[in-house]
Amino acid sequence: MPASIAIIALNVPLPEAFDYLAASLDDSDIGCRVLVPFGSKQRVGVLIGLRDSSRLPDGQLRPVIEKLDDSPILDRSTIELLLFASRYYQQPPGQFIFAALPNLLRLARKPGQPRRQRSSPDSAGSPPVILNEEQLAVTNRIVALAGQFHPILLHGVTGSGKTEIYLQLIDRVLAAGGQVLMLVPEIRLTPQLHNRLAGRFADQRIAILHSDISPARRMHDWLAAGRGDIPIVLGTRLAVFTPMPRLQLIIVDEEHDASFQQQDGLRYSARDLAVVRASRTPCPVVLGSATPSLESWFNAGQGKYLLLSLTRRAADNARLPDISLIDMRGLPTGQGISPPLREALRQNLQRGEQSLLFINRRGFAPALYCQDCNWVAGCSRCSSKLVLHRQRQELRCHHCGLSRPVPQSCPECRHDQLFPAGAGTQRIEQLLEQLFPQARLLRIDSDTAASPKQWQAMREAILARQADILIGTQLVSKGHDFPHLTLVGVLAADDALYSSDFRADERLFAQLLQVSGRAGRADRPGQVLIQTAWPQHPLFQSLCRHDYPGYAASMLDQRKVGGFPPFRHLVALRADAPTLEEALGFLQQARALAPAAADIDLFDPVAETLVRKGNRERALLIAQAASRPLLQAWLGDWLDRVAGLQPGKVRWRTDVDAQQV
Repeated sequence: MPASIAIIALNVPLPEAFDYLAASLDDSDIGCRVLVPFGSKQRVGVLIGLRDSSRLPDGQLRPVIEKLDDSPILDRSTIELLLFASRYYQQPPGQFIFAALPNLLRLARKPGQPRRQRSSPDSAGSPPVILNEEQLAVTNRIVALAGQFHPILLHGVTGSGKTEIYLQLIDRVLAAGGQVLMLVPEIRLTPQLHNRLAGRFADQRIAILHSDISPARRMHDWLAAGRGDIPIVLGTRLAVFTPMPRLQLIIVDEEHDASFQQQDGLRYSARDLAVVRASRTPCPVVLGSATPSLESWFNAGQGKYLLLSLTRRAADNARLPDISLIDMRGLPTGQGISPPLREALRQNLQRGEQSLLFINRRGFAPALYCQDCNWVAGCSRCSSKLVLHRQRQELRCHHCGLSRPVPQSCPECRHDQLFPAGAGTQRIEQLLEQLFPQARLLRIDSDTAASPKQWQAMREAILARQADILIGTQLVSKGHDFPHLTLVGVLAADDALYSSDFRADERLFAQLLQVSGRAGRADRPGQVLIQTAWPQHPLFQSLCRHDYPGYAASMLDQRKVGGFPPFRHLVALRADAPTLEEALGFLQQARALAPAAADIDLFDPVAETLVRKGNRERALLIAQAASRPLLQAWLGDWLDRVAGLQPGKVRWRTDVDAQQV
């Protein structure tokens, strides 16, 4: 007798799927979208399974109204991956499944005929580059693992040719009739990689999947990849869930990047799920970085990942940039740029070479204050300062987006002079205009490069040598190859050293080593100057030696002593409410419901570092354990109990493997 109960995932914040009468649905329909009644309305759902009976009485079951797809849009392995993610990250299954779908497939409409991309079968792709000895050894080692699950940590210094290895691996997969999934942390990294892929594989279809792609194109390419018609998928986080029936290789570029961790809505790590997907396929997964995450480096040290290293730059005679420190103690800064850095910029301009000043603060100044009464412009909705944006003459909150005009006088004492404190990209740009009026400046931050098209235009201008000095934030710190850029100056590098976040040092090291890697290529030696008041700090000393392994070893020692990941696994229960007392009160109730467990450390609720955001007060509660399976089992039991609380005006959510605490 065929199964009569359809298990339907709906896009609702509830912890399980729903039972409906299957009507004429059978096993071949699993993965199709369906239309079902839900309350007084109709909703789109996805059939994720069938069974013989339901916990609900027959009289309460309602039938599926209509099947919307002629064939499944999600294969079973992708459904299983999404359900695993739902269980592991303690998120509603329906919301995970619908997050994976392109927007147009979340609607009750037929997808229509897929649009065919133009291909150029007669055009020749660019030939592969001849690999050096290190690259060849790494490539051959990975090729030998085809068809098997192997997580591979590819640690290569900046400029070592990791991308060329990716291309040669992709070439082998395509020749074998397979598909490749390549993940990057940010949209802005896709144009450069797409150009490399399109240049090498001119006769192959390539799908680019991220939020800036038009909804129709994203849907059509997603469906085509699911049919096996597109062999290469390049995308950001959500692309990890793209159905690919002939998947033979997964590549995660810049695997250390925090952008792979979804911080809002559904919280998950695309990098970690890429490893899970590779284990289920099975296929190799290559995690590439010049500065691997400490978790991945630890896994390699434990033998869970295969570590392959590239220790020198790929081009003949190319060497790593020289990294030097400028001791800022007692040195005049000149509004942010020290005399030694000014002189280096002047000399680089004379040589006709490009320079980059890196400061990870956009705006003109991070604060506006009154010298008479010490008033500081603060956000009325967040516990943060308002950032001065001089060009628009506004103060803006970089957390909630609140903006207001710059006051003409102090709101507290009415003094008529207010002063900017510190420097952002706009202030450095203004200073450079005064210091080097003949230089062509290009400011690159999320204000000037808000869209991929704007960034692409800037990148082309840099490559065409239409800019002499770049002023940039983290947008330019990774993955970009600018052959005429030979000098990098780093401003305000010390800020992260004062952070309470246990990952702050790791992120700073990665950021600085990545941005240092923008300096110099081939026959052009690179120079990096870092301004700091802490020149003897171990982090900066390791940077000057390009010693990631030594730095990682010392950081892992600290993590072990402190009981932090990767030695212990953590989950954060986060709550926000109109008042901090309400948020903390809810978390206290939740803590009281926790099952007793000797191997679980459950801490007291505390306020978040940024307590108020968007007029909501925020708090968190941390649980830790040495065993991930133990923590998962305990967490499921605990959250079942927490779900029975009456939260009132409190909103709460679970953050498994939290990146910020």
